[in-house]
Amino acid sequence: QVQLVESGGGLVQAGGSLRLSCAASGRTFSNYAMGWFRQAPGKERDFVATISMGGGITYYADSVEGRFTISRDNAKNTLYLQMNSLKSEDTAVYYCAADRLATAQAMRARTRTLELWGQGTLVTVSS
Repeated sequence: QVQLVESGGGLVQAGGSLRLSCAASGRTFSNYAMGWFRQAPGKERDFVATISMGGGITYYADSVEGRFTISRDNAKNTLYLQMNSLKSEDTAVYYCAADRLATAQAMRARTRTLELWGQGTLVTVSS
């Protein structure tokens, strides 16, 4: 069983950058499609980006397309989210998620029902 631990959140000014990491324990990391989701205060959890098991297929929410980049290093059992040109509306708790059966495409809509979730890391963007 893979366990997920996010890191890299913090306070940043609008226009700045952050890189989130999600470290996965266990030896089957490469068997999971992975993704990042976020939940702003008082709002539902939303899809941000997902990536296929091998890393060759990615999907992004329209709101982050061109600013965020999802990637993974299967040798290091780590998922990343590079966030550039941050805006105040990007403020949220960011969660990584993993699923052995869902594709990266299918994960986009499953904001509550994926197999594994991390505990979340808070990103605050000040304007």
